[in-house]
Order: sequence, then structure tokens, then C-alpha cells
Amino acid sequence: MSFFFTTFAPDFNLAKYGHTNNQLMQNIRNIAIIAHVDHGKTTLVDKMLYTANVVKAKEGAGEGKPELILDNNDLERERGITILAKNVAIEYKGTKINIIDTPGHADFGGEVERVLNMADGVLLLVDAFEGPMPQTRFVLQKALELELKPIVVINKVDKLNCRPDEVQEEVFDLMCNLNATDDQLDFQTLYGSAKNGWMSLDWKKPTTDLTDLMDAILEYIPAPEENLGTPQMLITSLDYNSYVGRIAIGRVHRGEFKDGQMVTLAKKDGTMVKTKIKELHTFSGMGHVKTDVVKNGDICAMIGIDGFEIGDTICDAENPEALKPIAIDEPTMSMTFCINDSPFFGQDGKYVTSRHIQDRLNKELEKNLALRVEKGTEESSWRVYGRGVLHLSVLIETMRREGYELQVGQPQVIVKEIDGVKCEPVEMLTVNTPEECSGKIIEFVSTHKGEMTKMEMVNDRVHLEFTIPSRGIMGMRTYVMNVSAGEAIMAHRFLEYQPWKGEIVKRNNGSLIAMEAGTAYAYALDKLQDRGKFFIDPQEEVYAGQVVGENAKEGDIVINVTKSKKLTNMRTKSSDDKAVLAPPVRMSLEEALEYIKEDEYVEVTPHAMRIRKIILDELERKRAGRV
Repeated sequence: MSFFFTTFAPDFNLAKYGHTNNQLMQNIRNIAIIAHVDHGKTTLVDKMLYTANVVKAKEGAGEGKPELILDNNDLERERGITILAKNVAIEYKGTKINIIDTPGHADFGGEVERVLNMADGVLLLVDAFEGPMPQTRFVLQKALELELKPIVVINKVDKLNCRPDEVQEEVFDLMCNLNATDDQLDFQTLYGSAKNGWMSLDWKKPTTDLTDLMDAILEYIPAPEENLGTPQMLITSLDYNSYVGRIAIGRVHRGEFKDGQMVTLAKKDGTMVKTKIKELHTFSGMGHVKTDVVKNGDICAMIGIDGFEIGDTICDAENPEALKPIAIDEPTMSMTFCINDSPFFGQDGKYVTSRHIQDRLNKELEKNLALRVEKGTEESSWRVYGRGVLHLSVLIETMRREGYELQVGQPQVIVKEIDGVKCEPVEMLTVNTPEECSGKIIEFVSTHKGEMTKMEMVNDRVHLEFTIPSRGIMGMRTYVMNVSAGEAIMAHRFLEYQPWKGEIVKRNNGSLIAMEAGTAYAYALDKLQDRGKFFIDPQEEVYAGQVVGENAKEGDIVINVTKSKKLTNMRTKSSDDKAVLAPPVRMSLEEALEYIKEDEYVEVTPHAMRIRKIILDELERKRAGRV
């Protein structure tokens, strides 16, 4: 759910900023902050909130401990990434500035596409060391297509080995490649450190605040043009209140809306529904307040509009005109979701039936535009389509925390037939790594059908670019981080559909499968350690067919981890040795999804995550293998 914060702007003389009195109602700036993941967007918004005195900085925030006010979702704070786009509005020198903080990861590109419609300009943040990354290109391309005016902010100039001047030239070259207009190419560049709370026109002359940035927003970002006529608003977001229900949120495109006004809801399928605005709100401070009228160019919330979806238009009751719906790129990956039918079914979760999961997926579809859901081939299963493994894993993790139990299958890329040729999604992959690791990474990518398109030295590091099938990226991040001891920077984004690249070997090693249900004992695990690595601890409950480890060789092995030591009255030094066990391998949800084979599921419950065979019984698995 998105959260919105806004303050009001008082009337004042606009001549200073080049506006005349007939534009007084347009005393607003609507900007979106776009960047690659972890380039400092949310940290910059924090500092802008402090600058405008919307919130007070807490002690310690900014001293290496960014507060990240807008990342108010537990998942966002844990992962250190923005998942949901959010609005905040501040007042600066009498002007209301609506700021939209967007996600930086390619998997959440649907959120970026959804909210850019509300902006008139963008702040493009670029890391002073990393430079433009794949997602920088993606979000900038979307902004330029919507003819938004950019301001470039080169962030993190306090980093060692930073190269602000080179990065500024790279951004200019990128805009040229993306066919930016002359006006867009004439962009203002600022330099600074969001973490330390300063921005300047010259990176060699640090300041003490964000004054230069805030002034640049007023000067270079255009105010919304006055657009008179019958009212129109495209719904770009929604909120929910248990008292009033669903709330439609968007920017007023034309005309004005009044409290209690009769309007038409123009749905995406062409149907028109007459309805009434029960309450009209604008956002103020940490919440929103009721208002009588909202004019074009501002962002508002409407209560009382029933049955709407994101992308619908709220327009005039007598002369309804629908706006063009939001265009969203198609999903590239799918997974099978099904109810948990393991022997541990219902022990942990609150919502376990197919009806619960169906309702939850339908609820997610209302706000997650990049998601698609279809009924599966089997009873109580669904095919869920998304932008990538992270996009779908965030949905699974959210459901798990809400008390759902479910099972998910191996991620599959969406294959299309184009002109009679079988095609698959191909991505652009960039890896910035220490020189000594580059050979192993290039070798790994080439075995996964990747092709290197660029290789260059940047100081003591190597910058690599590849085109690689989406299938080949699964499981790659873990390998790259292990090989580089965590020093590599890896990013990828969808490029296009290309002809099928052939078979890719995902995992040579087989699985260690529990023979029977019971408690795993250290005695049994100790004797079986030479078989491979384990995913479980001693005293953990297991069931027959559960994958308890990875085989050191090819092929699956069924093992008995529930075998206990038989008591005798013989006491010898050799028989009383303590079991010394290697720590178990613990995977994150993404790693588990990328690890499993086609005949395996990840079982997800509120307090546990297990890998299991789809067919639990060993004899039935053998029979199925013969068919």
C-alpha cells in the first residue's frame, strides 16, 4: 500500500519565478525521482523533507545511518530497496512540490511506469562511481518518452575513486542514444551527497544544504500547464481505509473536481459508470485533509468511487472522455502457485485454502499492474506472471508474512512465437568486478549462453556487459557474489525477445531426499556428511520426500536422516565420538526459487521455508520417471 504526505502552499507573488497571476493555480511542481537501485533516491527524499521542515531529523540520522522515512514497509527496510512508489509533498519558497519516490530495481518497473504519468519532470540520480546502470537507462527512457524535463543529480561524490565529470558525460551520451529532444538535452546538473545532506553546482565546492537543488527544481521543472475544460483524472494509485474502503488517487489532468460532484467512471474495457464523489481530499503533512475543490495539475484522493481499477478515468458526468490507459511492459517470467499439500499442511499458517490464495492474488492484481494471474492446469493451482524472480518473490514473502501457506514451482521464462520462430526474453547484464574475478565470471556467463558485448578497465576494476537469456541469469547472483567475495556489482534489465538459445544446464548436482518422516538426528547427519551439503539442522522435523540437502554428485539420493543411535552397554572411545557437523546451507527465498529443479516445489509458510519433491513417494517418482 502506498503512503502519501503533503503540505499546502500559501498564495504568494510568482513573478520572481517567471509566472503571471493567471497561472496562480499552477503554483506546483510535480517531480519523480528515478535512478538505478541503491543510488540514493529515498535518502535524498529524506533530506528534502528535513529541508522543508515536514519532519525533524532524528539524532544519528545522516551520520552513516540514513533514516529512509518513505521505506516504511518491513520488506523495504530489510532489503534496503524501494518496492512501492510513494508520494510526498513539501512546500519550498511558497511553492508546493509533489515528489514521487520510485523503485530502482528492474523487476518493479511497473511501479515506475504507473506513477511517471503524474510528473512534469524528473530528478535522475546517478552514482558518481558506478555511472549509468541498466535500470538508469530503463527509467530514463520511460521519462523521455513522456517528454518529461530532467535534472541530473550526480550523487555520492564523497566516495573514493568517484568520477563525477566522466559520469556526467556518460549521462549525456545515454540521453543522445535514447533520442532525447534538444530541450531535454539542455539539462541542469548538480553534484552532492544525499547522505551528508548537500548539493552543489560544482562538486569541488561542497555546500551545507540542498538549497541549490531546491532552487533548480523551481527554475527548471515546468509548472503544470493550465488545462481548462471538463474534468479528467487518470487513476494511478489506490489507498485503502477500513472505514471508507478503497480510495482512488491520481493527478487531475483537466478542469477541476468538487466535493459531492457527480462524475463518470470510464473503465478500461469501455464501460461507463455514473457515480458520485463522496469526499475529496488533498494530501497535507503526514495525512490528507478534506477540501472543496481540486484544480488541474494537483494530486488528490477521491472517496466513494466504487469498482475502479488503476488505469481507469474519472471524468465529467455529462460529457465523459476517457484518458489513454497506462501502458505497462509485458511480464517475462511465470511461476506456479498452489495450495500447500505437504504432510505439514496447516500447522503454521492462518490462510491455507485455495479460496484464500485466490482472493489474495485477486487483491494483488488491483494495484500491481505488472502482474498477471491465470488458473493453473491442476486443481487449486495458478500460473502467476511477473517481471522477474524478485518481483514474484516479494509477493510470496508478503503473503507469507500475512499468514498464508503456499507452494511455488520453478520460475519459467515466457516463450513467444514470433514469425514462426520460438523466441525467449534476453536481458542486458552488466557486472562491475575486481580484475582477478573477471575470468571466472566471463566463463560462467558463456556457459549460460551469454555473449559479451563490452569490456573495459575502470581504475582497478573491470566493467563487463553481456546479452544473456533470462533463464541464464537465474542463480547467477549467488555465484558472482561468492567468486568476488561480495565486491561485484551486478545488474540486469529486459532487452528484447530473441530466438531460443538452446538448453542451459542449471544444476548438475542432485538432491538429498528424506526417506521417512520424523526428527533429524545429528548421529544420522554426521554419517551422511560425505554425501553432500545439508539444508537442515539436527532436531528439525522432516517428512518423506523433503529435500534436505544437495548431493555432491549427479542424481538424487534418498537418505535416512531420522536414524538414531542405538543404545548399548558397550562403551568405547570410537563409539562415543561427538558428531561434528558443518553448518547447514540457508537460502533466501530468491535463492531457493532459482535453485529448485522442475520436479521440485518451495513450500512457504509463515515460519518455515522447505524444498520438496512434487511427488513425495519414492516409488511413484520412479514410476513417473519411466513414463
